[in-house]
Amino acid sequence: MLKPTVGCGKLRGGNAGEEVILAGWVSSWRDHGGVVFIDLRDSGGVTQVVFGRSSSPEDPGQGELLKRSHSLRNEYVIAVRGRVERRPEGTENSKIPTGEIEVLVQELEVLNTCAELPFDLKNPGAVGEETLLKYRYLEMRTGKLRENLIFKHRLFQETRNFFSGKGFCEIETPFLTKSTPEGARDFLVPSRINPGSFYALPQSPQLFKQILMVGGMMRYFQIVKCFRDEDLRQDRQPEFTQLDLEMSFIDETDIKNILEEYMGVLFERLLGVELKRPFRSLGYSESMLRFGTDKPDLRNPLEIRDITEIASRSSFKVFKSAAETGVVRGVKVPGADKVSLSDIDRLTGEVAELGAKGLAWMRHKDEGLHSQITKFFSPEILDEIRETFETSPGDLIFFIADSTDTACRCLSYLRDKLYRPDPGKFEILWVEDYPLFEKDDEGGWKPLHHPFTAPCPEDIRLLDSEPGKVRSRAYDLVLNGSEIGGGSIRIHSGELQSRIFNIIGITPEEAESRFGFLLKALKYGAPPHGGFAFGVDRMTAGMMNLSSIRDVIPFPKTQKAHSPLTEAPSPVDRRQVYDLGLEVRVPEKPEKGV
Repeated sequence: MLKPTVGCGKLRGGNAGEEVILAGWVSSWRDHGGVVFIDLRDSGGVTQVVFGRSSSPEDPGQGELLKRSHSLRNEYVIAVRGRVERRPEGTENSKIPTGEIEVLVQELEVLNTCAELPFDLKNPGAVGEETLLKYRYLEMRTGKLRENLIFKHRLFQETRNFFSGKGFCEIETPFLTKSTPEGARDFLVPSRINPGSFYALPQSPQLFKQILMVGGMMRYFQIVKCFRDEDLRQDRQPEFTQLDLEMSFIDETDIKNILEEYMGVLFERLLGVELKRPFRSLGYSESMLRFGTDKPDLRNPLEIRDITEIASRSSFKVFKSAAETGVVRGVKVPGADKVSLSDIDRLTGEVAELGAKGLAWMRHKDEGLHSQITKFFSPEILDEIRETFETSPGDLIFFIADSTDTACRCLSYLRDKLYRPDPGKFEILWVEDYPLFEKDDEGGWKPLHHPFTAPCPEDIRLLDSEPGKVRSRAYDLVLNGSEIGGGSIRIHSGELQSRIFNIIGITPEEAESRFGFLLKALKYGAPPHGGFAFGVDRMTAGMMNLSSIRDVIPFPKTQKAHSPLTEAPSPVDRRQVYDLGLEVRVPEKPEKGV
């Protein structure tokens, strides 16, 4: 077999005169009157190879080679030996790095043929997602997916180099561990050796990395697979990659500094982009008030304003009622002359699907604010509204009068809907000062992040009396409106950890059963520690301006957690189930309304 001596994307004009061997896939085939041109492709690029034209008058084999070249088809796997020559003047291709040269073929070896393709590799968008995922290996041969995977590989390399250089130790943590579900469901793995017992695949290495700190490792990192059995969205997959890290004897500032340096290195070396540091920082409450979300896209200049107090003094019943039990908030759209009444009706329907009771609006005309509802507002109140939103003629204000949660959700949606940010711009910020707890569906308390997050020291006195006012020492990192990671200072006191478990309704017996190994470790000199976890797939997608993390995962699942490529999940042999001591019962779907 002819073994390649150089990649298809490596040759340049300076290689003219060299004899090389190339191997790859036939990307295109063109017959130009007795001379055949083939674009030969491998993972590194494309080189044009030529049959029927020799650089040596002593080469008598061109007739046979030319005849054989006519049997080649797209995606055949071939190897060629030939001589590198500069392309004739005027035929260079500036669109590819190898465009100034071609290889005149002297020997051809067909390594494999190719069946009829299920779709055109140069136009994968012409088929559905199910087909693309089923033939994912074909999609990754060309185009964007291949570039995405190579970019992610480079990100891994930079990550390992950076953290190793900072004194971190890469340590593997177990995949088969104990089920301690928090939020999303665990993937369970039955144990054959211990019938009736189950392992769980980790949702994160959280507890193990804390125990590593107790073990004196001090600086740990890991690029690790994590698993969550949850409903899928664009930024969710049942298995995903996480960059996990933990440090001892640090505080929030230390973690922020090292992560901002890390992000700066990634953007500079992978994208040639210099990030402005330090990153901006927003408190959770301020972020929710101004942007309606704790992961705002700061490329978008639209901001939410609260007029609850002003609205309470109007005679508009919808606003007055909402001001008594909820909020009245709005967002200004500058220069919105082209937003028609039919556009407003469409947006009204969209926010209704998000739970809003309605969508009010006012348009700033030359004479002032105007709409069907302005008759319920005095000129003085209309002036206050105009001044609050700082409107000018042509501006449009949308209002949501509802509960705080609904107003935030709907106005955040409108912000994103009404402004298209510059895709070449990057805005990164920290969001911090989160509440430690939030209410669950039964009215009790649950952790907003996870139960191992430390409370702010000055708020510990409120734990028993007013837990809803306790702030956490948690911090999230947001890139262009997507949360790419989060972390916190951890609880390193066993006594304080037990208090937190008690507040969220975990009894001492449950705590011992689920987290006893952690509580025991905290008794043996646990240092102050904290850490962070990046969603590597989200971060990569954000850096490359991709809409879905599936575009950076080689073999992703569908929204139903199904793999069209392998047909997983699938039934297994009954003997395997018997050996595990299990019985399989497929539950019937409940009737609607039950």
